[in-house]
Amino acid sequence: MKKFAGIALAALALATTTGCYRTQEGRVSAGVPFAKDTIESRYERPASQLFEAAKAALAYNGTPTSEDVVRKTLAAKVNNRSVFIKVEELEPNISRIFVQARKSGGRGDIILASELDKQIALRLR
Repeated sequence: MKKFAGIALAALALATTTGCYRTQEGRVSAGVPFAKDTIESRYERPASQLFEAAKAALAYNGTPTSEDVVRKTLAAKVNNRSVFIKVEELEPNISRIFVQARKSGGRGDIILASELDKQIALRLR
């Protein structure tokens, strides 16, 4: 009975700590699937201004790795963490941004995501 309980506990731990998550670019990567890693914010600005502010914040804090102007997504490495940003235009002067940050092991890093979100907001002034 103890052997069965040990195997069941190990299987449960493995199932909850491994899996896949979807990035803001639409890709799927290995990591912890249920970790909070994304901050959403809305601004009364055009999407183009928000996209430029996000590019500047990523360039200041880390190394940009990809930029998709059509889908308005950005990716970068900041302090050995993967950061993904997506900008969506809701109305002509209202846009929203998603900032997602993941640690190297695939765990979410909500603190870095919120810090980058604040820096993007300050660059819009």
